[in-house]
Amino acid sequence: MNKKTVRDIDVKNKKVLVRCDFNVPYDENRVITDNRRIVAALPTIKYLLENNASVILCSHLGRPKGEVKPEFSLNIVADELSRLLGQEVKLAGDVVGESAQKLASEMKNGEVILLENVRYEPGEEKNDPELSKKFASLAELYVNDAFGTAHRAHSSTTGVADFLPAVSGFLIEKELKFLGESLENPERPFMAILGGRKVSDKIGVIESLLEKVDVLMIGGAMAYTFFKSMGYTVGNSICEDDKVDLARSLMEKAKEKGVKFMLPVDTKVGKEFKPDTESKVVKYTEIPDGWEGFDIGTETIALYSEELKKAKTVIWNGPVGLFEFDQFAVGTNSIARALADVDAVKIIGGGDSAAAVEKAGLAEKFTHISTGGGASLEFLEGKKLPGIEALQDK
Repeated sequence: MNKKTVRDIDVKNKKVLVRCDFNVPYDENRVITDNRRIVAALPTIKYLLENNASVILCSHLGRPKGEVKPEFSLNIVADELSRLLGQEVKLAGDVVGESAQKLASEMKNGEVILLENVRYEPGEEKNDPELSKKFASLAELYVNDAFGTAHRAHSSTTGVADFLPAVSGFLIEKELKFLGESLENPERPFMAILGGRKVSDKIGVIESLLEKVDVLMIGGAMAYTFFKSMGYTVGNSICEDDKVDLARSLMEKAKEKGVKFMLPVDTKVGKEFKPDTESKVVKYTEIPDGWEGFDIGTETIALYSEELKKAKTVIWNGPVGLFEFDQFAVGTNSIARALADVDAVKIIGGGDSAAAVEKAGLAEKFTHISTGGGASLEFLEGKKLPGIEALQDK
């Protein structure tokens, strides 16, 4: 995807509206607990400041659903940005109203302001042209650097691009480079690890990857739907009975395409959905009634780790077990450690697998960790992302 970036346009002495993804987690005292998304936006912001632009930042936070709710205010983000940039970032009292217009009109080069939560505006998620026009009236150029929302056609992610020259920031450029190149022109063997709860969430991704990968490894709760499709009982494990035929057809498709389709050979089961529940490892063909599968077993860990040693490109999306509970995080952590040692292009497709890798302290061992959960999933499916499509081509 050859999209223009901030490098391809003249930003000097210009007012630039930048859509970021500052949807960060925070605790009950409104203290940010993970600032990675803010840090990820800094290269683009600093580039604009170094090139004498004035920078108007905007983002959503949480789901205020078109209403002004103080618990979703971006004031905590403005404070963190001020600290990280070493200069004051003023927060507008509204999104596109009097306060935003006044701050934007009085800006000098090298200054930064942050608009209030874009989802305070009822028109934002409807991609309302009037709201898009108001966003555009604040600036002369538009930069989208929010990959995490690029799969949404909202006013601040796509609509504004109808009224201003629109290019990508460095974060989106990086996402398109790594996700795009790994799909279009991977070094082989190309392997994918897919985890998560449901086959239905990943149908499109599985079908798309079967056209491209050499090996596909399945983990997480969706494995039990595949076991059921092979005629085995799965106890109380999460299983989509209405997707059993689909699971069978996906395995047949893999066979036709010559893709090595790997399922767990053993599984760690628990009595109850509790962190300290009684657990044991059993063969995938022998899951006992009344027990629920929560992780891949030791044999599977060894099997998958051995296979990954041969990889030259790996995409991993979704944990292979219930990694929120320590005793069922063994599979996910083991795969993360095994992958960390593999000499390959290694891409983590956002969301929970990214959190698992960060938690294990292995982030720097990976080529790229995507910032977009839903967006990277849709990108892997081969879908067009509205926030990317709206940007100018090179």
